[in-house]
Amino acid sequence: MSFEEYKTKPSVVVVYTGEGKGKTSAALGLTARALGNRWNVAFIQFIKYWGVGEHVFLRDIASIYGDQLLFYKGGKGFYKAGDLSPQQVTEEQHRAAALETYEQALAAAQSGSYQLVVCDEINNAVHDGLLTPAQLKKLITSRAAGTSLCLTGRNFPVKLLPLVDIATDMSKIKHHFDDQFLANPGIDY
Repeated sequence: MSFEEYKTKPSVVVVYTGEGKGKTSAALGLTARALGNRWNVAFIQFIKYWGVGEHVFLRDIASIYGDQLLFYKGGKGFYKAGDLSPQQVTEEQHRAAALETYEQALAAAQSGSYQLVVCDEINNAVHDGLLTPAQLKKLITSRAAGTSLCLTGRNFPVKLLPLVDIATDMSKIKHHFDDQFLANPGIDY
């Protein structure tokens, strides 16, 4: 098949999953690429409520991109993280935050206003039972024509793989956390 015979899809679903580092970083790279192509982007973040580098970055570039970039942070922290969770959040509060964030993502994906909707850490919310696989499927299948999705987080549901176009498993080979070192600002968050 010659290059001229290939065609592009009007939209795609991209998944970054796995135990390794780099899922959110890859989604931020995709966001930069989309904004560079003058696309409208919604970056919807599940789970992470604490100050991380991407929050500062997205807040700062929002003033440059204006209505072209929507950033919504809706998490309450890691669910059932034990000692890793710095605040006491009830299961009900986690579920409510996940549902509210999902509704933001669904509205953005269905609106037709965005060429890319990034749902950072949504896979974790589904795996942890804060959202259902059926809700994730609805997000994928009911998006507006021309709206691409990027879904990040560990444990993407295997049964939904037929609905996606690109899936990358970030595999950990080595991480300093395994040697009891904390995450480094600027590198890990």
